[in-house]
Amino acid sequence: MSQGASALSAAKRRANLTLSVCIPARDEEATIGSIVSAVQQSLIEAVPLVDEIVVIDDGSRDGTAEVARQAGARVLRECDVLPSAEPGSGKGNVLWKSLHACDGDLICWLDGDLRDFRPEFVTGLVRPLVEQQHLVLSKAYYRRPIDEAPTGGGRVTELVARPLLSLLFPKIADMVQPLAGEYAGRRDALETVPFVEGWGVEFGLLVDLVDTFGRDAIAQVDLGARAHRNKPVAELGPQALAILVTALRRADLLDIDDATVDLVRAAANDCEFEPVEVRERPYPSA
Repeated sequence: MSQGASALSAAKRRANLTLSVCIPARDEEATIGSIVSAVQQSLIEAVPLVDEIVVIDDGSRDGTAEVARQAGARVLRECDVLPSAEPGSGKGNVLWKSLHACDGDLICWLDGDLRDFRPEFVTGLVRPLVEQQHLVLSKAYYRRPIDEAPTGGGRVTELVARPLLSLLFPKIADMVQPLAGEYAGRRDALETVPFVEGWGVEFGLLVDLVDTFGRDAIAQVDLGARAHRNKPVAELGPQALAILVTALRRADLLDIDDATVDLVRAAANDCEFEPVEVRERPYPSA
């Protein structure tokens, strides 16, 4: 890996690019340290490919921030980034703020719950952007031991995202894992599109970047196998609803201005209402 990373580092330097690895995290004490350490040791100390590792702590109640800091990351609290902006919530809000927090021309986002992280995840995602200037986004796909789907897509991907892409956005129906949390992007492109604050962020970014720059501007990268936490079905409803709202908005089939929509959980004699974040953030011009 070091030889390939060295060549990529040289190519990045010739292209006059800088690279930030950013990890949005909430209660990831068990895994965040090994991810940060691997990047620090392999892609900063051994090979100067990554210019900074930024962890944005989204209200963790455990030792996520301290573990990440000790491993070598620059750690910021979500609430301390763009404090003058209206309060937001969800993963997309953190990704949006990371464009302000990170300095790199290229941003490589990683999930904080990866159990088998390898530095090749970063080099694999970044390589297409360094070598092909027309690309604006490099999206991961992989196999997961828990998945039954041949593509490795999770349950929300196969039951919600893939049908929506097939029906409403056939131009990008060939995306193997549209909801993958590992991807790298070019800052100047990312700053032109909105960020859905909650779980719809990956779907929204994919559709909006293709709409703005074309399908040929998106690369897919095989990262091999990947393991992370597997949520029970009951916890997947909010994610599915956020993605559905995001898709219907972009297909001009839904017009709502509410910050949240309710997921209704029906019981025999009662209903529970769970608010799901659907706001969108434009990138701040100042």
